Amino acid sequence: MYTTATHTSEYSPPAQILYLAFELSNSSWKLFFSTGLAQPPRQRSVAAANLPALLQEISLARKRFGLPNDAPVLSCYEAGRDAFWLHRFLAQHGVHNLVVDSSSIQVPRRARRTKTDRLDGFKLLSMLIRHASGDKEVWHVVHVPTPEQEDDRQLHRELETLKQERTRHICRIKAFLASCGLRIKLSSSFLQQLTLLRLWDGSPVPPALQARLRREWSRLQVVEDQIHQLEAQRAHLLRTSSSPSVQKARQLMRLKGIGEYSAWLYTMEFFAWRKFRNPKELGALAGLTPTPSQSGESSRELGLNKAGNRHIRAMAIEIAWNWLRFQPRSQLSCWYRNRFASSSSRVRRIGIVALARKVLIALWRYLELGLVPEGASLKA
Repeated sequence: MYTTATHTSEYSPPAQILYLAFELSNSSWKLFFSTGLAQPPRQRSVAAANLPALLQEISLARKRFGLPNDAPVLSCYEAGRDAFWLHRFLAQHGVHNLVVDSSSIQVPRRARRTKTDRLDGFKLLSMLIRHASGDKEVWHVVHVPTPEQEDDRQLHRELETLKQERTRHICRIKAFLASCGLRIKLSSSFLQQLTLLRLWDGSPVPPALQARLRREWSRLQVVEDQIHQLEAQRAHLLRTSSSPSVQKARQLMRLKGIGEYSAWLYTMEFFAWRKFRNPKELGALAGLTPTPSQSGESSRELGLNKAGNRHIRAMAIEIAWNWLRFQPRSQLSCWYRNRFASSSSRVRRIGIVALARKVLIALWRYLELGLVPEGASLKA
């Protein structure tokens, strides 16, 4: 007796569908078309960002495979430099596109593997067909933000970049001075100090080095001014804006231990536009989940997988330390002290990662459900 195989409508692709995989580069795009795993792929190349040629190739591929002009198209490309504008263009022209996380694509585990654009395109195409057939574990699809949500992330990311540049300029100036045996504290009167500095033998700082230090100091002042401008802009938005995302940032700032920068980053990177189904998904996207390794009787922990948002992960660790300081009576702080306070410094650092994940989940519940973390204090 034979049973009839059943298929769910969720995983069964349409009978007539055109699959398209992109291999994007700065000068040209390689397009790989197919209608199924048994169909030899059709390979074409167009100039990068040549959108009319792209639409024409899609139309020609429909004719080549004998598909009607209104046959649906399913495409994919790896997340990278081109970001999401191509995804929005394809969606506007009726193409269902997937932006794929490059690090999640399955590859052979040999010591050396052959890699070309052609082979990568064929691999993407076959995995796209498998994904459309119901194999959802073949890769991870990136959640595409709207243009407004993507634009909201520019302020704090630029601010982070500028602060890194400021650190580089300061370290470079101090390194130049240290090469002459000079160590001073940088202040607004640095240029006046520079003319008075003397080397070990009483001679002044060499003129070429002085000129370079002056230019480095000038670049540092430009970065400082831009940092002040962005911080003032963020403070103004937090005071005056009525957008839902800024309101969530203000709600986070009501908790002790959460300042402007952390509240803004948490909101614009996660809570303003991401919809999490459960705490595990939240922790995984932040890269704060463990990486177990088990084989037979051997079982060990490899640490954090770090496969999430690096901006949130770094801030979550910082907020966990602040939580212990500003929320000492909260249930999470008590849990950390009871379990890790009497341990070694290494174990305490491991424990702070666990606390960071718990605090992140508690903040998510606070914004979504209005549940203040147990024992936490609000600002006056």
